[in-house]
Amino acid sequence: MRKWLKLLFKIGLVIAIVAGALYYWLRPLLVRIESTALASGIHVKFRTQGTNVEEYTNQAWQPYFAKGINMGATIPGHFPGELAISEDEYERWFGMIQDMGVNVIRVYTIMMPEFYEALSKYNMKHQKDPLFFLQGIWSPEEQLIEGQDAFDLKIKEKFEQEIKDAVTAVYGKTTLTPEPHSGKAGGAYKYNAGPYLMGWIVGTEWDPKMVKGTNDLHAGTPDYVGKYFRNKPGANAFEKWLALMVDTAAQTEIQYGWQHPMAFANWVTTDPITHPGEPLVEEDLVSVDPTHIEAVDWEAGYFASYHVYPYYPDFFAFDKSFQEMTNSKGEADSYLTYLNKLKAAHPNMPVMVTEYGVPASLGVAHLGTLGRNQGGHNEQQQGEIDADLLQEIHGAGYAGAILFTWQDEWFKKTWNTQRYDEADRRAYWYNTLTNESFFGVLGMFPGKDEAIHIDGDASDWNKLKDKKKLDVQAPGFEEIWATHDEGYLYLMAKLSEPFDPSAESIYFGADTLPGGNRHGPELHGMTLDEGLETLIELSDKNKSRMTIASNYDIHARLYERSGLPDIDPKEKQDDSGIFKPWKLAVNYLLEYPDSRVNHPFGDVEVGLLEKGYSDPARPDYNSKAMWQVGGQVLEMRIPWMLLGFSDPSSLSVFNYNAPSKNTFEVRHVEGVRFVPWIVKNDQVVGRDSSAAAQPVQVATMPLYTWQGWEDKVNYVERPKQSYYIMKEALHKINGPVISTN
Repeated sequence: MRKWLKLLFKIGLVIAIVAGALYYWLRPLLVRIESTALASGIHVKFRTQGTNVEEYTNQAWQPYFAKGINMGATIPGHFPGELAISEDEYERWFGMIQDMGVNVIRVYTIMMPEFYEALSKYNMKHQKDPLFFLQGIWSPEEQLIEGQDAFDLKIKEKFEQEIKDAVTAVYGKTTLTPEPHSGKAGGAYKYNAGPYLMGWIVGTEWDPKMVKGTNDLHAGTPDYVGKYFRNKPGANAFEKWLALMVDTAAQTEIQYGWQHPMAFANWVTTDPITHPGEPLVEEDLVSVDPTHIEAVDWEAGYFASYHVYPYYPDFFAFDKSFQEMTNSKGEADSYLTYLNKLKAAHPNMPVMVTEYGVPASLGVAHLGTLGRNQGGHNEQQQGEIDADLLQEIHGAGYAGAILFTWQDEWFKKTWNTQRYDEADRRAYWYNTLTNESFFGVLGMFPGKDEAIHIDGDASDWNKLKDKKKLDVQAPGFEEIWATHDEGYLYLMAKLSEPFDPSAESIYFGADTLPGGNRHGPELHGMTLDEGLETLIELSDKNKSRMTIASNYDIHARLYERSGLPDIDPKEKQDDSGIFKPWKLAVNYLLEYPDSRVNHPFGDVEVGLLEKGYSDPARPDYNSKAMWQVGGQVLEMRIPWMLLGFSDPSSLSVFNYNAPSKNTFEVRHVEGVRFVPWIVKNDQVVGRDSSAAAQPVQVATMPLYTWQGWEDKVNYVERPKQSYYIMKEALHKINGPVISTN
């Protein structure tokens, strides 16, 4: 009897374990998401109807506007493909995102399994109001650009496999093992997130030369007629290739009992409308037209997806034919004009803007009209511009607007700073000159963002443990302290008397390498025994800036033969005594035949240091504030790259040599020495101005140094002001502007 009881107990235990396991693995499949079924039994939750997108809810098809946000794949200290974001972190973010007013998240590539698991679990708790997602599928971008032929068998097969991998990952039916250092996600995908999918976006922004190369090589390729998608008459070869790829996604998905709306990624550069005022030929070289592809027996339908930013390409600023419309403020608005022209070019299908926005950063990469630049904004300005763009997209009758992006990502690069930093170490530090890293409305700030507030109050410094007193004997300074984090080197000075920026100036010269300026007008008769690479001047709001020794100026060295005006030979000499503005390029010199019209080289000064308050709790908070004074207390934070650092996490700076193949050599240093002085009434305070005065001994100044970092990167996560501005804007939108087309 006991044996039977034991046996029954064991059988019951096994059944319980198996039942528990089955429930654990199958519960995403048991989600009660409302959808309708076709006669074939295939489920449909979203569909396209004319120029609108519709959601099946409350037993009927209802108009739907995708109030979306893009989401990146990682957090500071990590590169894509690394297991960095936890399931709990995703769930917490989903709550913040939905509270912001977002109803759909767009991811542009296969995410780690934790994303799909977290989304499934989150939505199981919010079944009456789930958070949907758009799944992007990354194309073999580098191989396409290198080979210039989309029909290359290896490229074609690689992309087809990526499409199949994406579908099986979303439906929780695969295990992916990416190649090492590929940046791709991998692991066991066991959660079925398919019921929460809103649609598919196949591919990435298309290189125009590659598209043209494909078209030229395969001009006679036959039409593609797939099971669910085909190209229309008049399609070019690349569009036929895209019809195949979209059909591959459809054929793969339907195996899992679902249909979702399909699109392929596109951008302004390869849109189907002409830009007669675009200077650069390549930016208007070829079209990839979504209207040249159509759905066949795919009830969920098909839509167009575009990335539309207000500052790129250049025709937004220069083409008068795109400045015909005025916005609600009465301003000629090229972005609004473009939106209406693009919408009109797709008369019978929904169009979504799946990327838009501006970054909150010190760095600037392109200039746009109405101040809508790629960078150079504080958080409030970022939010106000993003909200304006959202309202224009919605008002123009689009089916969705997906903001770029949710979180800041330190690993990213920008065209005008990528020659100055180290690619394999970008994720380890916060480079505010690289604007591409700071499109997020969820800020990822350096480690001391909460510990130190730039406000002219030294009380937060009193609590710091990792700070160093710089034993500098300089008239006007009682004490100087320094510390650092992943984004800045911080200085706090206690002055002998209150500082009046309107009547005096404070200077800090920085020395990292042998060489640089040992004299100059800013030194007001002083000389140094060792040169300065960079110089900080704090005065009134029009003069506070960071400058760079002329022979150390990386901007001049990189672009000397690429559009900059002729450089005075004196500026190339060591100890020239000339300090230049710290600049970044915003556009190259454009000349025929690459350009339709000659267009001058453009750059902007990024070393301007704004006086303000960096405490986000203050009503006068300014995320770009770099210094503040309160009586006799001066506080400032210095972005690492402005000091010449290519990577502060390994104490690396760019050296004085000319760049080789547009790349600067780097040198590891021990730290930074600072030389402070105050100028009042055109005289250095406390300094003997006679010719007998001896040079200041820079080499004896205390060295501020630190341990490099990599394994432990500290950061502070905090919603930006733009989060709350966008929250207000998103909650005002309750649905699409209904089109009857």
